[in-house]
Amino acid sequence: MITSRLRTLRDHIRWAVSQFHGEDLFFGHGTDNAWDEARQLVLGALHLPWEIADSYLDCRLEDDEVSKVQHLIKRRVKERIPAAYLLNEAWFCGMSFIVDERVLVPRSPIGELIENRFEPWLAQEPARILDLCTGSGCIGIACADVFPEAEVVLADLSFEALEVANQNIERHGVDARVYTVQGDGFDGLPGQRFDLIVSNPPYVDAEDFADMPPEYQHEPELGLACGDDGLNLVRRMLAQAADHLNDHGLLIVEVGNSQVHVEALYPQVDFAWLEFSRGGHGVFMLSAQQCREHQALFAERV
Repeated sequence: MITSRLRTLRDHIRWAVSQFHGEDLFFGHGTDNAWDEARQLVLGALHLPWEIADSYLDCRLEDDEVSKVQHLIKRRVKERIPAAYLLNEAWFCGMSFIVDERVLVPRSPIGELIENRFEPWLAQEPARILDLCTGSGCIGIACADVFPEAEVVLADLSFEALEVANQNIERHGVDARVYTVQGDGFDGLPGQRFDLIVSNPPYVDAEDFADMPPEYQHEPELGLACGDDGLNLVRRMLAQAADHLNDHGLLIVEVGNSQVHVEALYPQVDFAWLEFSRGGHGVFMLSAQQCREHQALFAERV
């Protein structure tokens, strides 16, 4: 049933906020509060920019627009589907990406590192970059945007995720130097070395996965859960990273709440845990030299 008294953009954003609070929705897929989620959903449904002037919020909607917006709001409430999936679009590093339930919704704090061109840690502009466990391709494609001369490889185990990544390569017109590779971890990349390896792999431990809000059930489990401590894949990545980094290369990996497991598993390793001005945690950095120095230890823990 259409709520007929709601006519303007502002009406629908306000109504959506009330609905979201009333149903105690979870926000964590690109927004962290009901107002931003409502604004994203209402404006996105009508292909309007987030930065639209407030004066436009009092514009009245056509009947078909009212129907479309209210339908999406009701789905967000009833089905607990993240707004990005309802819109088939998410923003990362100021870039628009196609997303659906084959990939995670982009939200990694690594975006802040990309925007800052990984300064001050990169000694020189990278010629080859690997986005390992790429999903939608957002991290690798954003890296290609800030490093316009770099070749970028997007690797993932999921064929379905790589279908989405290829759509995003086409969307951003970077197919001349960005390409996808299918494989489990580094398995699809024999002999290849990189100046920068960036990864947002599955890292959610069993306890956290069991406690996740319903919104996360729409995301592919393959992209979230990874064993009791969340580190099944990360352990293998660490053991093999030295073989895929150039001499001055860097490895940057997001492990979120599983930071505690990383620190407990490798107390001898001096991980650099990066800080973010816009929030986020659990992202470590290792140099190629560190990866080589600890390769035997990493191999023991696989």
